[in-house]
Amino acid sequence: MDKDHFLTGLVIGAITPVLGYLFVELIFDLLTKAELMEYVSAGGSSKRQRTLALLGICACLIPMHICKNNKWNETMRGMIFPIMIYMGSWIYYFKDTLFTF
Repeated sequence: MDKDHFLTGLVIGAITPVLGYLFVELIFDLLTKAELMEYVSAGGSSKRQRTLALLGICACLIPMHICKNNKWNETMRGMIFPIMIYMGSWIYYFKDTLFTF
């Protein structure tokens, strides 16, 4: 498969946030078990969930930077669509806590 291809970007953009979310959640769990981070009760779990989801989406910055350095413009274009869908879903899911005045 060609490295600078639109479909490659779609796949990378769809998989990277999920892997990033799982990785950050693993780190949070390890820090909680090591008692370096406080255990989250039911009241604070939505804040942690929101943070984990956002950090998972931000994990796409790493492959995006790699594509930029290698000048894989078609791959970067393909990555944009899944990232935008994830961001729109994040905003929609957490709209009540984000837009309270």
